[in-house]
Amino acid sequence: MIKPYHLQPDDRVAIVSLSRGMLGEERFIHKYYIAKERLEKEYGLQVVPMSNALKGIDFLYRHPEARAQDLMDAFRDPTIKAIFNAIGGDDTIRLLPYIDFDVIRNNPKIFTGFSDTTTNHFMMHKAGLVSYYGASVMNNFAEYVSINEYTAAALRNTLFAPVPTLPIPCSSFCSYDEDKIWWKEENIHQATPRFENTGYEILQGSGKVEGELLGGCVDVFPELLGTCLWPTDWQGKILLLEHSESNMPPEVFVWFLRNLQAQGILHQLSGIIVGKPPFRDKYEPYKAALKQVVADEANLPDLPILCNVNVGHAYPIGVFPLGLRYEIDCDQRTLTLLEPATR
Repeated sequence: MIKPYHLQPDDRVAIVSLSRGMLGEERFIHKYYIAKERLEKEYGLQVVPMSNALKGIDFLYRHPEARAQDLMDAFRDPTIKAIFNAIGGDDTIRLLPYIDFDVIRNNPKIFTGFSDTTTNHFMMHKAGLVSYYGASVMNNFAEYVSINEYTAAALRNTLFAPVPTLPIPCSSFCSYDEDKIWWKEENIHQATPRFENTGYEILQGSGKVEGELLGGCVDVFPELLGTCLWPTDWQGKILLLEHSESNMPPEVFVWFLRNLQAQGILHQLSGIIVGKPPFRDKYEPYKAALKQVVADEANLPDLPILCNVNVGHAYPIGVFPLGLRYEIDCDQRTLTLLEPATR
């Protein structure tokens, strides 16, 4: 996997809207300006919105080719050092016919986002490029009041000042979807409420395992199955699973896990890490679904599963390089990135 260079002051970074075009809507444009000011003043970057990034929901829904053009143009531009996606949605798969994987492979640079951006991450993986799950413009760079300290530290240690090995702690605080501050300009001075977090939980397994991280938002997987984006080789991988705010019923999660079992993927894995659910009442049911399918139906009671990870739709979240090697230490309940996140 190709690892892009880390960010430095004065680097130019592109803003793209590859899924829902919320960023350009009048009621949300303040989020763009918060992120732009923060990236320029606090991180010393030059923000470059791509041609179609701020054209709004209706235009970008009707023109997936325009979204793809922005992505391809950002990769082709040698002055752009990173690409930050605005927000998720539900139809990024519509960009697939317009993607040139050679352009991505031959112009490696940082790419971030999560949720429906899972599809873009699988595009990066197909092209052989390490990408960074997390750090969307509207959710993270434009967090009201300030970027929380957990996410800020993750950004620093992955995208700006990578370290040889990176222990990834579980955040001491958390929040859930039902606690969120709604995105309204009058709420910009309200910080997300915080509650005590319970730490990592080892659902099953023991000892240490290593593997390259691959995966994303479970809700997006059905759109990827049967396409050229869905990997055929999961041998030794650590599977990343996290859920969106659509509040997936546990029985649907069971179906998705059964699909992974039917493909033979579960038996190839070295481990699984599972994001903290966006909703409090799904924590135990999702664990039960994992135990049912992985331990009982797939007969893999020793496959390490690390739960309550700050990734994706959890709050707060870290930045997780995909395609790099991690270690799960079940006995110590730790997660570690085993190499620098960027060059």
